[in-house]
Amino acid sequence: MQTGIVYLIPTILSEDKSSLKSLPAYITDAIKDCQVFFVENERSARRFFKKCWKEMVIDDYEWFTIHKAEESIKQDFIKTLKEGKNVGIVSEAGCPGIADPGQILVEAAQEENIIVKPLVGPSSILLALMASGMNGQQFSFNGYLPVDPQERKKKIRELETLSAQINSTQIFIETPYRNNSLINDMQQVCKPQTKLCIAYNITGEDEKITTKTIQQWKEKGIALEKKPAIFLLQG
Repeated sequence: MQTGIVYLIPTILSEDKSSLKSLPAYITDAIKDCQVFFVENERSARRFFKKCWKEMVIDDYEWFTIHKAEESIKQDFIKTLKEGKNVGIVSEAGCPGIADPGQILVEAAQEENIIVKPLVGPSSILLALMASGMNGQQFSFNGYLPVDPQERKKKIRELETLSAQINSTQIFIETPYRNNSLINDMQQVCKPQTKLCIAYNITGEDEKITTKTIQQWKEKGIALEKKPAIFLLQG
């Protein structure tokens, strides 16, 4: 029996109605071609699929929750594919495998020589970088910075120094309720001429992507509240 195919299905970054426009039409075709879904959050994945394909009968499909891709989930994943079923991997937001536990499953599929099809969709990392005006030739995504304030400030200094040394854009994210603390830390430790791009609610109705120097941010002032955001730093 021929093995199934893995579809990496991107999802929306915002719950706004307009965010569906950021997805190409062939995403729905990929959903229809799957029999099983491995998802980061089953409830939100089901809701997303119904937005894309209203006629979808959710209970006709098998569902697995990825979490941190435990060994048992990887075994279920490979077993499903070897049964000839097509599998869709869905992240909580954006593209599967990018800052996402689905990467572990993709790794397992590659080890088994199974076809993996990445589908085009919104990635906050790339969209923010595109609109930032910062260096798109050399950049790094650093995920979340340390929670401890002193460790976080130390990491910010390291990223600023590295960025200046090799002319790179340093990208990172934060839990929304810590956005303002992170911004305050950057204003305290970064040099006035260092550039900072703050991008929030990308593809949403109130999307905002703005690049200024640290000094300009201090003069302007900003209170980001609890909006999903991504930050880009260039020394």
